[in-house]
Amino acid sequence: MGLHGSGALRLLLGRIVAAAEPPSRAALAASTGLARATVSVAVDQLVAGGLVAELAPVLTRRAGRPAVPLVPAAGTVAGVGLEVDGAYTGVRVVDLTGEVLAEAVDYGDQRGADPVVVVDRLVALLDPVLTALADQEVRVCGATVAVPGLVGTDGQVRLAADLGWHDVDLPTLLRTDPALARLDPVVDNAADLAAAAELRVRPDDSFVYVCGETSLGGAVVVHRELLAGQRGWAGALGHLVVDPTAHSHEGTLDALAGPDALLRAAGIDPTARAPALVAALEADDLKARAAVVRAGQALGLALASVVNLTDVPTVVLGGAYWSLADRLAPHVLTELRRRVVFAPWTEFTVDQAAAGDLPSLTGAAWASLGRVLDDPAAFCAARD
Repeated sequence: MGLHGSGALRLLLGRIVAAAEPPSRAALAASTGLARATVSVAVDQLVAGGLVAELAPVLTRRAGRPAVPLVPAAGTVAGVGLEVDGAYTGVRVVDLTGEVLAEAVDYGDQRGADPVVVVDRLVALLDPVLTALADQEVRVCGATVAVPGLVGTDGQVRLAADLGWHDVDLPTLLRTDPALARLDPVVDNAADLAAAAELRVRPDDSFVYVCGETSLGGAVVVHRELLAGQRGWAGALGHLVVDPTAHSHEGTLDALAGPDALLRAAGIDPTARAPALVAALEADDLKARAAVVRAGQALGLALASVVNLTDVPTVVLGGAYWSLADRLAPHVLTELRRRVVFAPWTEFTVDQAAAGDLPSLTGAAWASLGRVLDDPAAFCAARD
């Protein structure tokens, strides 16, 4: 393989970060087709640049030197993930090992909040985190902000109905803060970032992802690639119409099965969030049970159309649906088996998400780390 310089650094760092077992230089040469000398020089650069660390040598069955396993360096470079949601603002910092180095979440109803006020809340969360990272000599490579809505490729928030935002120039607002401006913040869709976080920990290479904390969002992943659409607006599952007789938004999936709608149908204040509904279900509350059945049926009806269109038979429930997955799954599966044209030849799966709590924050932090993974040479040079 004729790959040298920055290309070799990018390839090798990506392999080391993604590896289930720490590879050696020899293993990397064998798996990439790069010359051993090229691998050795590139790995030395990554180690010197603080992006890769060497573990203690281990003996192998082959004659010669012991193999030196290579792992992502811990606590040297980190990406910042920020999130604005109707129910909270948050920050999460992740290093190349996937370890969360810092986190802060401020819960509170933000629906209808002024974007300037929301940015101030983000900054209030972020400032002490950045100070602590600087004290620990952690290099921060950038920031990504997750927003539940239509986000243009330029970062403009065209619509975030949950927040009451229309055509908000969020990138400019973020850059009014000097600390954020230095991180060159990028704005992206929260569901897409959550799906990207799920993709890192899920063996399936294709799935339909359903999430949201106050309104319903989603994403579709096919062969490990997110279906973003022409303008990055694909995956707006909450806006699928499941009741054409209803007026406007009232007939959408979000209106019938979104987190807020589900809580209201169960007779629970939406600000109490999913744990209150779980408690009602565990107490065998009839109204809560009926609300979950209706929501599961609406989800199944909408997702059947998505599966018919994409041929992706795996559904992953995250966000507010994570704790309800086992109760929603039977109703979703019933509708999929009833309405998907290729159901007789297909095994459907409805799974609980595996990426943990607030996955959009994790996805946003990894998106920021993408700057290191895409151009490790720049970060190695910056350390010299």
